[in-house]
Formats: sequence, structure tokens, C-alpha cells
Amino acid sequence: MSSHREAPEIAKDPVADSTDVYAFVSPDKPGTVTLIANYIPLQSPAGGPNFYEFGDDVLYEIHVDNNGDGRADVSFQFRFRTTVRDPETFLYNTGPIQSLDSPNWNRRQTYDVSVSGRTIGSGLACPPCNIGPLSTPDYAALAAQAVHQLGGGVTVFAGQRAEGFYVDLGAIFDLGDLRPFEQLHATFGLPALKAAPGVNATNNVNVHSIAIQLPVSALSRSGHPTIGVWTTASRQRVRLWDADHGENVDSGPFRQVSRLGNPLVNEVLIPLGHKDEWNSLPPSDDKRFAAYVTQPGLAALLPVLYPGVFPNLAALVKSGKPRADLEAILLTGIPAGIIPGFTNSTGSVLADMLRLNTKVAPAKNPNMFGLLGGDPAGFPNGRRVADNVVAIELRAIAGVTYPLIDKNFKPDAAAGLLTDGLTAASVSASPLGQFPYLGLPYSGYNEPS
Repeated sequence: MSSHREAPEIAKDPVADSTDVYAFVSPDKPGTVTLIANYIPLQSPAGGPNFYEFGDDVLYEIHVDNNGDGRADVSFQFRFRTTVRDPETFLYNTGPIQSLDSPNWNRRQTYDVSVSGRTIGSGLACPPCNIGPLSTPDYAALAAQAVHQLGGGVTVFAGQRAEGFYVDLGAIFDLGDLRPFEQLHATFGLPALKAAPGVNATNNVNVHSIAIQLPVSALSRSGHPTIGVWTTASRQRVRLWDADHGENVDSGPFRQVSRLGNPLVNEVLIPLGHKDEWNSLPPSDDKRFAAYVTQPGLAALLPVLYPGVFPNLAALVKSGKPRADLEAILLTGIPAGIIPGFTNSTGSVLADMLRLNTKVAPAKNPNMFGLLGGDPAGFPNGRRVADNVVAIELRAIAGVTYPLIDKNFKPDAAAGLLTDGLTAASVSASPLGQFPYLGLPYSGYNEPS
């Protein structure tokens, strides 16, 4: 749900669909920042014989704004290249893959990395997908071989990982039917529901991850520690089918088809008729979408779906007051003086970016509710893999953060309890303590479709 199938057109093009962005000061290397962009959502681990891979025809980018104008000052570009060793077999591999140069691996990918047009790595190997105990008997070792040191303190990885985002998709998109509170939900004349534990719809599926770790000084400006981060995917404007060779031919300049900064913005806040447009634009143009953040449809919907549970939120919605708290969280960063000792404001430009104050040290005991849980090293100050962004944003939309700008507002008691019933423990493949942090991907043998 963070950005899985969030817009009509990109749902038809999963290889270019950016699903999640993470940005955090590396807990095991505090002088560095780790940026992670995930693509290709909801991968079945057993999805062979044509296993998942990056698109050779897609330009993948991670952008950083360090002056607050909503435009990229530093951009990392990733282009992929697929080679087939033996086109006369249907197999992805013809024996165990025990190294990245194994002759048994038939279809492999490499990639080039550029920084704002300057190549810093070329021909870098991706790992294979995790197939099973005979094909990939020591997957952890294979994945470790695909972590590349590029010099200057820069480390990169691109390949399959376990999905680290946890969300009860089935319940949330069933009219916001949060299972722990089902007994309070309007049933529209249908039989009453009973409270139940959350179900992690993204457990046991994989994604393709691009991760880069580099010194803080390579991203931020002196005296301005907060950066804005987002990711994009772009395709060339023209695609033709070459019937003689049985392949697509692409030409022309690249155009952006996918974008992601803060989780859930396009998925939940931007209305259906504008989602594809939003995906095509840079963050600097987000002023045109600001009303969907400051007057979110979900805030008006919660009192309807849960009758009598959110009277104070209903009154706030009826008043028509713009949600300046949500504007700060998602579009400008939180200014100094709102939360004692903390800010991640990038200025007045309204832009959906994942904002990270790089001066905030990693938490010794991270709280999955991030800033709402008293942990300034977590979302919405950047985003760590285990942060419970679903609960954080549900609670913020329900009014928990509105007293930051109106001390007379009292959030409804239920607002601070909203959750889909999941935690980081709902993810079977635990995140790693070191780069690239996301857990090892699930294998097709152990997690058949």
C-alpha cells in the first residue's frame, strides 16, 4: 500500500512501479545515509521460469533536494542490462548458482550507476532471484557478492529482497475495515463484524531493491542538514514493435511514469482522476495537489465508516480548517519550535519529499511509531525499514497531530489507537543490521505461489 499499484496506469507497468522509499542515517555507520528505492511490487517468489528483474528499458532514479526547492540537486541514475548465456534453453539456470559468474546462471543482469550524469560504477552484477535450495543453495553469500564498493565511501546494491513494508491491504481497501476495530465499523445493513488480528498482505512476497549508502557530506549542504528524497522511474516516449525481430524498440527522451516520496500520498490522498498526473510531475509542482493533503478525503470518511467514534475529527472536518499539521508533515517538513529540539523543514515550497534531518543520530532503541513515539530518528524524519508508517499516518489523519498547531483541539480517544494490527514482527524475513538492510528474499521453493 505504501505505493503498490497506486495509480491506474502504473498498475499496468509493475517493472516501473516504485513501491517504497527509505532514507535514514545508517545505524551501523552513523556518518553515512542509506537510500533505498523498491520497485516491482507483490512478487510471488515462485514466479518462474521468467523470474522478476529490473527493466532494461526503464531509467530508475533516486533524487535528493538539499536546498528546499523541490527539485533534484543530486540524482542517482541506474540503468540495467540483461544478458542470456544460452537462448536455446527455457531455464533460468541449468544447475546450482554458487557465484555471480556461475556458468549455470543463464539470465543475469548488470547495471551502471551515475550521479547527475557522471558514471561512478559500470557492469555491476545483480544477484539472481532466490529460487530454492538446489538453484541458490547459499543465497546470503550470493547477495553479499552483489554489494559493491565504489570508492569515496559509496556502497550500492541492486537486486531482489524481501518486502519489508507491512500492511493489511485486504482490510484497508475493504472500506477501511481495520480488523482490530471491526466491531465499530459501519456494516451498511450487512451482518456485524468481530474484532480480529491484522493480516500482513505483503508478507512472504518480494520486491526489487536499489540501495545506495554514502557519506552525509555527499548529500547535504553545509549548515543545512535536512534533505528531501524521492524516487522516479522513466520510460522513453516512443515504443514500437519490431515484428521482424519480435521485440520492442524504444526511442526519444525519457518521461517520468512513476514517483514516490512519502508513503501513502498518491495511494490514499490523491484522488483517482489525478493519480497518473501526479506520477508524471516533480515534487516542485505539488502545490497544485496541496488541497488533497490539507483536506484529506480519508479524514472525512473515518467518522462515516466508524459512527460515533470520531466526533472531534468530524467537527474539525466540518469546520473546513486546512490541516496545516499534515501540510508540515508531508509537504514542507516540521518547522523549528513545534516539537522541542527538532526540525526537518526544508522551507516554504510545498513538495512531497521524504525529509531527513541528517543531524539526528540513529536511535539506540528505535520506536516503530517514529516521531509520534518520541523517536525523532524515525518517520516522518526520513523512514526506516521497520517504521509503522500505516499506523503513523492513520493517526495523523485522524487528528493526533492537529494539537501541534491548535492546542485547543482534543483528538478523539480512538485516534491515538488506530492501527491495522501489524508490527515489524509481522514480516517473516527480518531486516538485516547492515547494508542493504532489507531481509533476504523468500525462495520460490519455500513460498510457492
